[in-house]
Amino acid sequence: MKSDWEFDSAPPLLVVLSGPSGVGKDAALTKLRELDRPRRFVVTATTRPKRPTEQDGVDYIFMDEAEFLEMKDKEQFLECAQVYGRWYGVPRSQVQDGLAAGQDVILKIDVQGAETVRRAAPEAVSVFMAPESLDDLRIRLSRRMGGNAADTEVRMEEARREMGRLDEFDYCVVNHDGRLEQTIEVIDAIITAEKRRVVPRRVWLT
Repeated sequence: MKSDWEFDSAPPLLVVLSGPSGVGKDAALTKLRELDRPRRFVVTATTRPKRPTEQDGVDYIFMDEAEFLEMKDKEQFLECAQVYGRWYGVPRSQVQDGLAAGQDVILKIDVQGAETVRRAAPEAVSVFMAPESLDDLRIRLSRRMGGNAADTEVRMEEARREMGRLDEFDYCVVNHDGRLEQTIEVIDAIITAEKRRVVPRRVWLT
């Protein structure tokens, strides 16, 4: 039987947190950081404008398109894609540095990007955050879009497609409205359980 020390010294994980726009991934990441676990949270690079409440280098790495495309050409992203007309990318160095330091690495990415990351890191743990219902997601998106019905419907159509790919993921966590703390407990428990696998995942990047 393995000792507690052997479980505690399990290889670091790469955890992919995904799900449709508006499901609460950013809020989940904020709460996961507050748990103060030995984890590295990857900051996604993007060409979209910074929102008033966001901090550069904390919420996202904000850059212009020329700078982003230069990094893309140099293959400095583990994954990158255009989403709603803006570029988003996962800096490869952040993932490599976290794993090398023995930290579990957590990254937030859309469903399309999650597929790419699974190809690059087959042993990654993938978690799909799902809404309580599509009606609930529509309400959240409408608030985010400022009531813009056209923009909301575009994201709803994409959400339906993404929900149809749920079976590509290892886990599904439903983020009930007003119960984010419960969602965080479940995600944290998934990571803890993965660290106690008898045959551990060993992450390598292609």
